[in-house]
Amino acid sequence: MPSNENMPTAKQNRKKTNAHDGSNLDDFLREEGILEDVETTAERLRKSSVAGRMRTSRAALDRLLDPDNTSLTLATLNRAAHAVGRKLTIKLQPA
Repeated sequence: MPSNENMPTAKQNRKKTNAHDGSNLDDFLREEGILEDVETTAERLRKSSVAGRMRTSRAALDRLLDPDNTSLTLATLNRAAHAVGRKLTIKLQPA
């Protein structure tokens, strides 16, 4: 019976279908012209404080901040935005 060690997983076999897969939050913030403001604000906020404002745990906040975590919901992003005094806006534009 062959070993499963070298067999690709279903996740590895999936093709990227999202144009933003692998994109970086810093790149996005830089394009929006707010990277420096966000970094300054982030330096003043402690994770436990932000987690408390979001009514969640530090572990949940760590998952939110993890660039490899692609399972974020709009509700979570909205709570995070409000926790740091921002408004979440999603905009669809013609390609």
